[in-house]
Amino acid sequence: MSKTCLLLLGMFWVISLAGYGQDELKSKDWLIENAVYTAEVVKKGDRIILDNGLVRREIKVTPNAATVEFKNLTTGETLLRSLQPEAEVTLNGKTYAIGGLHGLKEHGYLLEEWLENLNSDADAFQYQNHTIQSIRPKLKWSGQKRLHMAEKIVPTGKELILRFQHASPELEGVVVDVHYELYDAIPLVSKWIVVKNISLETLSLDSFKSELLANPEVENPVETPNTWKRPNLHVESDYAFGGFTSGESNVTTFWETDSTYTSQVNWKMETPCLLISRLPVGPNIDLKKGATFESFRTYELLLEGTDRERNTLAMRKMYRLLAPWSTENPIFMHLTTTDEDKVKNAIDQCEETGYEMVILSFGSGLNMEDNSPENIAKFKALADYAHGKGIELGGYSLFSSRKIADSIDVIDKETGKPGGAKFGNAPCLASEWGYDYLEKIKYFLERTGFDLLEHDGPYPGDYCASTTHKYHKGYEDSQWQQWSMTQEFYHWLRERDIYLNAPDFYFLQGSNKCGIGYREVNWSLPRSQQLVLGRQNIYDGTWEKAPSMAWTFVPLTEYHGGGAAATLEPLKDHLSAYQAHMIQNYGSGVQACYRGPRLYDTEATKALVVEQIQHYKKYRKILNADLIHLRRPNGRSWDGFMHVDPKGEHKGFVLLFNPTQNDIQEKIKIPLYYTGLTDYATVSDEDGKEKKYELGRNFEITMEVTIPAATSTWFVVR
Repeated sequence: MSKTCLLLLGMFWVISLAGYGQDELKSKDWLIENAVYTAEVVKKGDRIILDNGLVRREIKVTPNAATVEFKNLTTGETLLRSLQPEAEVTLNGKTYAIGGLHGLKEHGYLLEEWLENLNSDADAFQYQNHTIQSIRPKLKWSGQKRLHMAEKIVPTGKELILRFQHASPELEGVVVDVHYELYDAIPLVSKWIVVKNISLETLSLDSFKSELLANPEVENPVETPNTWKRPNLHVESDYAFGGFTSGESNVTTFWETDSTYTSQVNWKMETPCLLISRLPVGPNIDLKKGATFESFRTYELLLEGTDRERNTLAMRKMYRLLAPWSTENPIFMHLTTTDEDKVKNAIDQCEETGYEMVILSFGSGLNMEDNSPENIAKFKALADYAHGKGIELGGYSLFSSRKIADSIDVIDKETGKPGGAKFGNAPCLASEWGYDYLEKIKYFLERTGFDLLEHDGPYPGDYCASTTHKYHKGYEDSQWQQWSMTQEFYHWLRERDIYLNAPDFYFLQGSNKCGIGYREVNWSLPRSQQLVLGRQNIYDGTWEKAPSMAWTFVPLTEYHGGGAAATLEPLKDHLSAYQAHMIQNYGSGVQACYRGPRLYDTEATKALVVEQIQHYKKYRKILNADLIHLRRPNGRSWDGFMHVDPKGEHKGFVLLFNPTQNDIQEKIKIPLYYTGLTDYATVSDEDGKEKKYELGRNFEITMEVTIPAATSTWFVVR
C-alpha cells in the first residue's frame, strides 16, 4: 500500500503535490525518509521564496518587506490570514515596525490580487537588500567524545538575511537585520533579529518583537471560551527555562488579539490569532556606538494535524537536529560520597559492570566553588583514576534555592527585599558574586578534568530589582542579562564536551539532559509503587523528549524518607526490584540516577547488573531511538512502549509489562508505520523465536503475547 494513502490512528495524512516540482518525491514521509527535502532560497520578481518541499515562506520586498505566504506543503494549509511587519523594535521609547505592507481592508483572509496595491509605512524601517548563505553552526561541538552513543547530526539548510534601515536622521547608522533559517529535511523555520548601532549616539533598546504572524484562527466562537485551540504550529525559542518541558519553559511565545481583525466572529474580538515572539520584560539594553544586539531564536515547526504521536515525533526530530548533543546518553550512577576510597571503589564497579560515568551527587560533599589547591588536587586525582579505567567523572553544583547575602540575592520588585524568586531565595547571577561563581566552576572543571556538570540552576528565569548589581541595571534587564550569562557558560561547556545535566529546558543552548518529570517524594513510596509510577513518568515524559534527553531516578539508598520499604539497599535482598527498575529504564532508553554508594554488594548482584548493561548495549541504537506509546500504565492490565528506527538494523523494539498478579494472554496490535516497514515484519521474542507477519492496511500487526505475572517481556522487529 502506498504511504500517500495512510490512515494511522484515526488521522488522514494527505500528501500535497503542490510546491515541490517532482511528484514522486512527495510520496516520502519526512519522518521516515527525508533526504529528498532540500532547502532553497530564491528571488523571483519581487518575492524571496524559502522552500524545502515541506514548508514555503514567501516574502514580498516591494514597496517594503513582508511575509505574504507561510504554507505547509504536506497538507496544503496556509498559516496566514493577514500581514504583519517582519519585526518591531522600541528604541529610546519609540516603537518602529521593521518592514511591513499596509492597505488591507480585510484581515480574515488574504487574496493574491490585494498584494499589488499595498504601500509601505514611511515611519517603518525599510528593506534595503538581502543575503543568502548556508546555515552556520550555532554552537561549537565536536561530537567525538561520546560518538559511540550519539548521533552526529549537523543541521544543514539555507539562511536568509534581510537588511533594514530607517530614513530619519536620528536613526542614521542603525541597522536591523532579520535572519531566517530554513532547514533541510524538516518543516522548520527559525528566525531572529540583530540590531547594529554604528551611529554616534547611544541607543536604548527597550523591547523587541522578532516574529509577528497573523495566523488563521482554529475555532471561531461568538462567545469567548475558557481555552482556545492553536494552529498547526509548534513554536518555541532558545530563551527557555523554568520547567522540564518546552511548554512549561516557553516564555517568549504569545498568542494575542488582533484589533484590526474586525470581521472575526467573536463579538468581543478576543480571538488570540496573532502570534508574537518577544521577551516578557526588557531587554532594556544600552547600545553604544559600534555595539550589536542579537535576539533569541524562535523556532516554528509546522505540524500536520492533531495526532499526538506524529506531532511529538516531529518535535523530537527537531531536538535531535538542533541539539544533537542531547542524543549522547552515557550510563551513569549517582554516588553519594566523596570519600576517596569509596569513589575509587564505585569507579572500579562501573568498569566491571559496563557503566560509563560517575556523578558525585547532591549531598556527596562535593564543592566545586572551592578552588583551593587541596580540593583541586583531590578531585583531579579521582578524575585521573576514573579516566585510567575508561570512566568519566563529574558532579553536582547548586546555584538556585539558596541564600547568599542581601546584597547578592535576587531582590523582589514589590517589596524591595530579597525573596520572590521561583524557589524563594536565590542569588542573582548578574551580581559580582554570580559572575565569580561561574568563573570558579570553570576553573574547577578545567583544573580537575571533570567530564560532567550537573547544574541545579543557575536560575529558572528569576527577575532582580537590585540597582547595585554589577552586571545588570535593574528589573527590566535582569532576566536578559542572567540568561545571556547562562548561555555563554553553557556554550563554553559544550565547546569542551563537558556533559551537562540541568533541571531547565536549556537543550537549545547546550544542555544534554533534563528531568523526565516526577514527584521527588514518590521515590519514598514502597518499591512496587515506584515501579508503576516510574513507568508512568517514562510514558508521559517521552512525548516531547527523546529518551536520551531525560533522566529518571532509582533510590538505592533512602531518599526523602520511606525507610527500608522504599530503598534497594541492601541490594542482594531486593534483586527483583533492582532488575525491574533496570529493565524499564534501560528498556526505555531513559537513564536513571542510581543514587547510592555502590552498584553491587554480592556476586549475584553484580551478575544481574552486568546482564542488564550488556543487554542494553547490545540493543543500544534501537533503545535510544524514538518511542511509540502503546498503553499508559494503569495497574489493571498490560502497559508498554515500542522504539522505532527505520534506518537501523533493528526496526523496532517492543517492551510490555504486566503489573498484575496473574499471567496476561492477549492479542495486541502493534503499529509499525514508523519502523519504515511496508509489507512484512519479522518479530523475535526474548528467547529468539521468530515469526513473520504481514502488515495490514494501516501498517499494524496483531501479536498474541503472554506476559507472566508481575514481570515483562520484549520483542525485536526486523
